[in-house]
Amino acid sequence: MLLLLSELRKKVAIGFVGGSDLAKQQEQIGTSSLPVTMLFDFCFAENGLTAYKMGVPLASHSFIKWIGEEKYKQLVKFMLHYIADLDIPVKRGTFIEFRNGMINVSPMGRNASVEERNEYEKYDKEHKIREKFIEVIKQQFPDMGLT
Repeated sequence: MLLLLSELRKKVAIGFVGGSDLAKQQEQIGTSSLPVTMLFDFCFAENGLTAYKMGVPLASHSFIKWIGEEKYKQLVKFMLHYIADLDIPVKRGTFIEFRNGMINVSPMGRNASVEERNEYEKYDKEHKIREKFIEVIKQQFPDMGLT
């Protein structure tokens, strides 16, 4: 695939967008001898919050700088308590994953298997766990402008 992309790059600009951070994208796409930022003309990690053009980083934003460390700690403490009190079918760990431009929150945990995630999705559609969680967070922290 990298060879095909290399050939395509000779004709047009190529890039990728992914939700993971750049280190994870390097692991998934890059090689041990070549940074992923050199394999593409444009690289967008964390859904575009971290961006590179021709290997050079572009301006980016930080969730922590935007919200502040104290507010972030309050938010995480609240969410972890909320998740701990949820009575859901499975909990598998890594409930909050910090990223540069956002935090990834999973009531069941990011360590769940694909099968467990699929089952939880059905459960969540019926019980609206995530929808209720989001509303509670917005009510608890109205001044933070969270979406």
